Amino acid sequence: MPTETAPEQAEYTPSPDALANRVVMVTGASSGIGRACACACAKAGATVILLARDVPRLEQTYDQIREAGGPEPVILPLDLNGATIDDYARVAEQIGKDFGRLDGLLNNAGLVGGLRPMRLLEPSDWTRLARVNLLGPWLLTQACLPLLDQAEDPAIAFTLDKQSRRAYWGAYGVAKAGVAGLVDILAQELNGDHPIRVNGIDPGPVETRLRQQNYPGESGNSHSAPEQVAPAFVYFLGSDSRGITGRTVHLK
Repeated sequence: MPTETAPEQAEYTPSPDALANRVVMVTGASSGIGRACACACAKAGATVILLARDVPRLEQTYDQIREAGGPEPVILPLDLNGATIDDYARVAEQIGKDFGRLDGLLNNAGLVGGLRPMRLLEPSDWTRLARVNLLGPWLLTQACLPLLDQAEDPAIAFTLDKQSRRAYWGAYGVAKAGVAGLVDILAQELNGDHPIRVNGIDPGPVETRLRQQNYPGESGNSHSAPEQVAPAFVYFLGSDSRGITGRTVHLK
């Protein structure tokens, strides 16, 4: 898989119609990078499907999009930790009934669960982190592939994290390494006569609640805000990146 730094994507500014008439689903849309990406997609003209487990926070994202004048989004609550295969099938079925297709899917939801040595990681924690960070994104993607097949220029993006492949990042780091492999394999398999573009974006350190939980000693505003990295995700979900697949880009 080509891996590269991406100053052009880091500096990308979407046009107001970059995602016009597109239906895009964003997971983890209740806060942080997911909320910023959902708002950025809506600002670029997309109808955004907001997926996460925290309904009150999803409603805040919904309100933020509507107050900014974006197309009316759709809230689809789902807990990736407890979701079954049938739950993912129901999500895809609902999208199919409402829209008949899916133009873009951003698998962004993530959970770290604290930094600790592997020898101290409980099996139940390992299972929970693997479900949220790797199994869930795969099952959701698999369920939505028939909907993506119905789109003219479909795209899938995954949020990556190269810094997690270090000591004490445990199941989260292993899962994120697995997601990087998933991007590579899917990009090859889906690059046929009607390709579905698949790319991975590593935003680098971002000031989010997740970051604060794992680095409580950091001072605020020392890294990029979620709104600063969101345009790069819009780029890979829209026509400006048409023909690009199998890339892993690092914004920092």
